[in-house]
Amino acid sequence: MTYKETLDWMFAQLPMYQNKGKSAFNSKLDGITSFAEHLGAPQTKFKSIHVAGTNGKGSSSHLLASVLQEAGYKVGLYTSPHLKDFRERIRINGKKIEKNQVVDFIADNKPFFTANKLSFFEMTVGMAFSYFAAQEVDIAIIEVGLGGRLDSTNIITPEVSLITNISLDHTDMLGDTLAKIAEEKAGIIKPNVPVIISEFNEETAPVFKTMAQQNNSEIKFAEDSKYTDYEIGLLGSYQKKNIKGVLATLSTLSGFKVTESNIVKGLKHVVENTQLMGRWQQIGLDPTIICDTAHNKEGISLVINQVKKQKFKDLHIVVGFVKGKDVSEISALFPKDATYYYCKPKNFRGLDEKDLERVFSEIGLVGSVYDSVNKAFMAAKKRAKKNDFIFVGGSNFVVAEVL
Repeated sequence: MTYKETLDWMFAQLPMYQNKGKSAFNSKLDGITSFAEHLGAPQTKFKSIHVAGTNGKGSSSHLLASVLQEAGYKVGLYTSPHLKDFRERIRINGKKIEKNQVVDFIADNKPFFTANKLSFFEMTVGMAFSYFAAQEVDIAIIEVGLGGRLDSTNIITPEVSLITNISLDHTDMLGDTLAKIAEEKAGIIKPNVPVIISEFNEETAPVFKTMAQQNNSEIKFAEDSKYTDYEIGLLGSYQKKNIKGVLATLSTLSGFKVTESNIVKGLKHVVENTQLMGRWQQIGLDPTIICDTAHNKEGISLVINQVKKQKFKDLHIVVGFVKGKDVSEISALFPKDATYYYCKPKNFRGLDEKDLERVFSEIGLVGSVYDSVNKAFMAAKKRAKKNDFIFVGGSNFVVAEVL
């Protein structure tokens, strides 16, 4: 099969949460455990850092990878979802896995996939772990896909575990309170492996402390640590929320030499080093165009606050969501003094643009509906003047289509 045919088969045959929602959520680790054994336990052949959380885990993973790259290490990076190309999920020192390696891996293991009915995510995690082991990375940064306890990445024993922000998201699967969600995230804490918590929260802290105690794991709340005001290559002041956790993780990581210079350069050059996209990414000037993949209440709140800090004459917001979000609650975060362009991302779970417009209009957010992200984006660009500001967001899929 060609690369495109391989991807078509993967997406069509194997359930994937970002396309099918709850029906694709696998509530056990039997599949990935069996697959890892089939592959020769590649997860035991490289060192790793495991990163979980509701918001900030992707940015934190890229920041960690960038700093360790600057320190001279060969660094694997596994993240999800991708925006433009599946291969974004699996990188070494910023370079994506080759197309032929994806094709060959699927072809070699297709009989196993078919016989065992693996999920898209189990298959992809196995591919990443096998690739990192074969390429003999010095360390891999592994981002949790969904939750933590039952996530397919949770078969590794990392050097350090990092848990970033906890907020309400995927409540149908992870729980409807912060404490319940924290319990799922805390499932990545392993016996005798130190764990860093980026943000202290009175509701979630006891959950993490209890789990750490049960596993005899040293726990550190990064907010207690000192913070130096570094220049960060990721735009958006909200990124500073992630830095303390990243710095605490690096200071806890043993066996790796990381200097202050490595930290300074790694944080500053994260985009160049890891090719991160979609985090307060500027894609246009005159008018300024920014896109961001924040897609839950807390993440969008941070991003909208950042939008409000910008200088512009008129504000244009291209927005779309997937089903399952509390859009009525999220809509209250958006500014009233903006022109809205409501759209539906090309995805099985995309929320109808008319339904979105109806919810937003109920609180006075005025705009027009478009049956595609591209049409909405083009309309915004056509209407906006040079000194205006266009923001694109609400969903990974909306940003992906614009990019």
